[in-house]
Amino acid sequence: MCELFAKQDPARYVPVTRRIRLNGQSTSVRLEAAFWTILDEIAREQGESTAAFLSTLHREVLEFHGEPVNFASLLRCTCLVRLETGRAATPPALRAIA
Repeated sequence: MCELFAKQDPARYVPVTRRIRLNGQSTSVRLEAAFWTILDEIAREQGESTAAFLSTLHREVLEFHGEPVNFASLLRCTCLVRLETGRAATPPALRAIA
């Protein structure tokens, strides 16, 4: 039963750390490669760099909920929202889901 999951390319779950500027603050975010691929797609569809998209997302989360406890977890869940809804996680879509 688990073959579908067990046989996936290990490169998908290799942790990748990216250094980004998040609303003016330099930070690093460590996610599995598959999540970066999805975030890059969302950003491209928004016409932004991945760093700009992440800054926008962070800023909006601050407005709605305050500082996220775990930004990497928020990003993984953003990818899940994308997969569950079948569309880019635009700020209006995130507001509708929240």
